[in-house]
Parts: sequence; C-alpha cells; structure tokens
Amino acid sequence: MDMSEGYKSSEHKEQLHTASESGDPSLRISTSPKSPRSPKIRHGKDSPTKGSPVKGISPRKHDRHSHSGTDGRPKKGGCGGKGTWGGILDMDDNHFVDSNDPNYSSSEEKDKTGVKKVCPRFEGYKKKAAIIVEEYFATDDVISTANELKDLEMPSYSYYFVKKLISMAMDRHDKEKEMAAVLLSSLYADVIDPRQVYKGFRKLVESADDLIVDIPDTVDVLALFVARAVVDDILPPAFLKKEMEALPGGSKGIDVIKRADKGYLSAPLHAEIIERRWGGSRNKTVEDVKAKIDNLLVEYAVSGDKKEAIRCINDLKVPFFHHEIVKRAIIMAMERKKAEGKLLDLLKTASEECLINSSQISKGFTRIIDTVDDLSLDIPNAKELLQSLISKAASEGWLCASSLKAVSFHPEKKLVEDSIVKAFKAKAQSIIKEYFLTGDVLEVNSCLESENLSSIPELKAVFVKRLIMLAMDRKKREKEMASVLLSSLYFPADDVVNGFTMLIDSADDIALDIPVVVEDLAMFLARAVVDDVLAPLHLEEIGGDSLRPDSVGNKVLKMARSLLNARLSGERILRCWGGGGSYTNGWAIEDVKDQIGKLLEEFESGGDKREACRCISELGMPFYHHEVVKKSLVTIIEKKNDRLWKLLEECFNTGLITPIQMTKGFGRVAESLDDLSLDVPDAKKQFGSLVERAKVEGWLDSSFSFNNKVLENGHRS
Repeated sequence: MDMSEGYKSSEHKEQLHTASESGDPSLRISTSPKSPRSPKIRHGKDSPTKGSPVKGISPRKHDRHSHSGTDGRPKKGGCGGKGTWGGILDMDDNHFVDSNDPNYSSSEEKDKTGVKKVCPRFEGYKKKAAIIVEEYFATDDVISTANELKDLEMPSYSYYFVKKLISMAMDRHDKEKEMAAVLLSSLYADVIDPRQVYKGFRKLVESADDLIVDIPDTVDVLALFVARAVVDDILPPAFLKKEMEALPGGSKGIDVIKRADKGYLSAPLHAEIIERRWGGSRNKTVEDVKAKIDNLLVEYAVSGDKKEAIRCINDLKVPFFHHEIVKRAIIMAMERKKAEGKLLDLLKTASEECLINSSQISKGFTRIIDTVDDLSLDIPNAKELLQSLISKAASEGWLCASSLKAVSFHPEKKLVEDSIVKAFKAKAQSIIKEYFLTGDVLEVNSCLESENLSSIPELKAVFVKRLIMLAMDRKKREKEMASVLLSSLYFPADDVVNGFTMLIDSADDIALDIPVVVEDLAMFLARAVVDDVLAPLHLEEIGGDSLRPDSVGNKVLKMARSLLNARLSGERILRCWGGGGSYTNGWAIEDVKDQIGKLLEEFESGGDKREACRCISELGMPFYHHEVVKKSLVTIIEKKNDRLWKLLEECFNTGLITPIQMTKGFGRVAESLDDLSLDVPDAKKQFGSLVERAKVEGWLDSSFSFNNKVLENGHRS
C-alpha cells in the first residue's frame, strides 16, 4: 500500500481526481518561482529516506536543512513545507502567481480566493466540442456538424465551440482555417446565437497571451480570423473598438485588434483579399460567383421559388459581393418586364431577412446608375426604367433613395455621346471579341480604318478603353493579345493617354466588377510603356491632379511606376502574361541578341522573308525590336548589302516593327557612328543616305537627325 494514500481524506481524494481530470487552469498545480525543480518525493518502503514522512525527519546527514528560521517540515496532511511542492489544492494566504513563471497562465489570476467549482455539464460539453471539431476537419461536412451541435442542446456554451474551433484551426493548415471560417459563417444565427459568436471571439482575443506560447504567429492568424468574421458579417466592426478599450495595456490581444484593423480591414479591396487568403471560398473565382448569380436569378425568374433562391444566395457565402446580386437582378428586371415583380420581391425578402444588408443594396443600385448610359445602348429607356424601380424599392422600404446619386437624364460627359459614338462602342466590342478569337491584327486595323476614326478623335480613346476593359475580365491569353494589339495600332500617344485616363478615372467602379483591377491595369500601363506605346512621362499626364490619394486609380499609377522601376523591368513585364511567344522559355537579353544575329545572318545568306518575320515575332519581345533595326543597319553599312533593307521594309509594312522601334534603332546606330567609323570610314555618309531613304519610306519622322539621341529610355548595346 502506498503510504501517501493514508494522508488523504476521501474528500481530498475526490477533489484530487476532479482536478486531474479537469482542463480548467484554475485547478492546475500552481508553482512559486522559489519551488525547487527536484523529483517528486516518494514515501513508503521504496523511499530513499527512511523514517516517518509525518515528522519529516531524515537521519541522513546529507539531507537539506533550512538556514532560515522558517520551519521546513511538511505541514499536516503531508504537504506544504519549505522545499516541498505543496498540496495540489493548497490555496493558503501565501500563494501568489508570478507572470514571469514559464507555467504562468493568465486564467490563474481569476480566482485567488478558492477552488473554482467544476460544472460536469460544461466539462462534458468541452470534450464533445473538441470531438465535433476534429470530425468536421476530417469530413468537411457542415450540415452534419450543425446537427451534432444542435443535438448537444447547450446553446449557452456555444461561445466555447467558437473559441475551440478557431484555436484548433489556428494551429493547422490553411485548408482547416478556411473550413473554420466557412463553418462559423454557416452556423451563424441559425445554430449559434450572434451573442455567442461575439463572446467566443472576445474570449479568443483575451487569451491571445496564452495562445502565443503554442502558436507563435497567433497575432497574425487570429487577426485574420477577426477580419474574416467582420467581412462575413458575423462580427460587428464595433467589436474592434470595444475590445481595444477593454483589453489591458501590453496585452497581445491589443496587437491582434490593431493587426485586424490596420493590416487587413483598412487595405484596399480588403474583402476580396481576406476572403481568398486561405483559399478563398473554396477557390471560387469572381467569374464563378457571377455565373452562379446569373443562374439562380434566371432559374428564379422562371420558377418563382423564392425560398430556393434565398437558399442559393446564402450558399454563395459572399456577403461582401451581394451588390452584384442587386445589380444583376435590377438589370434583369429592366430587360424582362414580366419578371420585374418577382425580382423586386426577392430583393425585398432578402433585405427583410438581413441576407442582403442596406449598404450592399445601395451599392448595387449605385453601380447601375454609374453605368446607365452604357445600358441605354441595349435598353433604350434604361434611365426611365431605373428611376421607376428606384421609386418602387424606396416605397416598399428596402432602399434608401436619399443615399443614391440622382439619375441624370442629361449628363455632362467628356466624350460627346452622339449616335456615332454609341454605334462605334457596339462595333468596337464586336471587333475586339472577334480579335480574341482569331488573333488577326491586320483584320482589326482594316476594320478600324473602315470606321473613319479620324472624324471624331475621341473614338480611338474609346477603343483603347474598351480593349483593356474586355481583356481585364478575361484570361492571360487575351491580356497578352490586347497588349500586342495596342502596340500595333499606331494610335497617336494622346489618344492612348486619353483611353488610359478614362480607365483610371473609372477604376473605383471597375474594382467592383474586377477586384484585381489595381494589378491588371497597372500591368497594362507598364506594358504600354515597355512597348513604347506610351512614354514614362505620360504616366504623370494620365494621373493629373484630380485623383484622390486613396483612390483606386492612384494606386494603379503607383504600382505601374513601381513595376517600371524594378530591375530588368522590361523582361519581367513582358513575361507577366506569357510573353506573346517563345520568350517564355526565359531567355536573357544576351540570348535574344544572339538569336537576332543568327536570324539576320540566315536571311542575308538567302533566307525567306516570311520565315525571318516569323522568327522575329516568335522572339516575343516587341519592345526590343530596335535591336533588329540596329543590327540590320550595321550589317548594311559594313557589307553594303541591301537585302536586309527589304526585310526591314517587310517588318514595317506588316506592323511587326513599329515607328517608335524603328526610330530607336536608327538612333542607336547614330550614337555608335564614331566607333563604327573606325572599321568603316564612310559609315557616316552611308548612314546619312539610309536616314534620308527611311524618311522617304515613312519609317522616320522628317525631324530626325544625327544629333537626335532618341527617347531617353533607349536601350544601349
């Protein structure tokens, strides 16, 4: 028989058993920093110290003795003397908690007066909650998890489930984090009361100091969970301010709140970024969501099953994108008069059930107001219909009309919206879509020439805007094709600048449909500069002084400048959408120079003109075609062979080499004439003749001269 058992009453044994079984920190062994780190003392016949443990006297001369006046013998009950661990439930007046102790837990300070009573019902709930969370991570079955949670029939403890779910997900992969966020959003209100969700997050933030011991990146991960809950509308934004005021100074919880507020929720396009951080709504793309919205609205317009439509909207799990549902529903109501009543009733019900909040409804209507002029091309009386729908929604009480901009029936626009411009917009869209299918640049040029664009200069800017807009909403292939077409159109720089200015001015609205507009539009701008369609100084002109510092357009310009200032920016920008050709294999500039030299040598020795042009195109580096011009001219001067001139003529006539690249190539030769003259004495005379010839051919502007150093960003060999 173990002697230690003889010094515990039955009540003490029961308390000891309860404490060892409990996960409550207040029942754990609390140690003072002065406690020795010695092994636990054993008693009985196997003890290394003979004698009675009650008296605490050891006959061994090497036993420890206190040098102070304090009696070091154990207290009655076999515990508590100096140099001993103390009783497992010992809570005398000398007990205190040291925050510097490695075993310190903030929860230990909550009850210093006595032992916290353990609620068996709550203990059972905690164990079952952990099992439910583990099963959910294994099965990813939201419905089964919801049913199991309901079966517990303890809604007052749901806050613990929230805390347990998130704390377990924090220490796992992104998949489990995303699953936890989706589950909370699914259970909110239906299974877990909103107040319990709030309390669960409060408990998590308060325990951040404890969580960080096991999860070093607690601040960032928990902040992202808080931000995600705000985005998913299951946690009010006011939570951040209230917790900031309630938390003690120096708490890690304050860092969590600050990171959630400043690091995530204050960022541009934060909702989309947060939603996709862990895989983004099961990797749904914006296009997927738009397609599902269209399908559910069409199905509802046919069937009229409002309950099913509400369920589908809820299943999308994109509360920050509900304005798209409003927008598409209203446009469908404008197009289908018979479905108007059903669609308005659906939006009204969604509003009354708080499925779509008032800000999303207002945003949806505002987006339609901003694009109503374009809608008028397809729906002649779009403005009158929209005004009528706004009045009906306001009268039914689910739209605050005063928060909307007025529908202007005579808007003042930069472009003259006459019949020619309207007709051209529709025609431009058709031309661009056909180009994305065929890739025929010459056909696009031919179509645009037949449109007599010179009659109204603004038409070219409209085409540029429409081209970029359609490409941004498509895949990388179409983005690359749009950049190639833009560099082949020979539009005056002013028209291209006006087109991009229109895009920048409307970037805030575009961002609602295309969340990655900052990255895409910045890349289009940078690519236009790399392809010599625009000069770097044009970025200042596009920005102007009218942009707000916090506008999406301003962010686009900043990112474009950053892309252009990066090392090897030309190569990187060209590769971003596939490079348009074989350059995607990752050649360096020196490799490209070598390839150009070889193809020119092959052509000079009897190669085919078409084949040479194909090889130049497959280099996939239109911004570096000035190297083709330079090497061709140098070869012509050195060998007095006119064959390469015919190749340049073919490249220029087919649009493969642009006037800007041609001018830059001639300029580079002009800069190296002194060196070239060392090998070819009459190099300057020959070059002068070639310049005059190029002016006659229309390759060079009449103002070009030997002293022209050409474009400040020209590449030097």
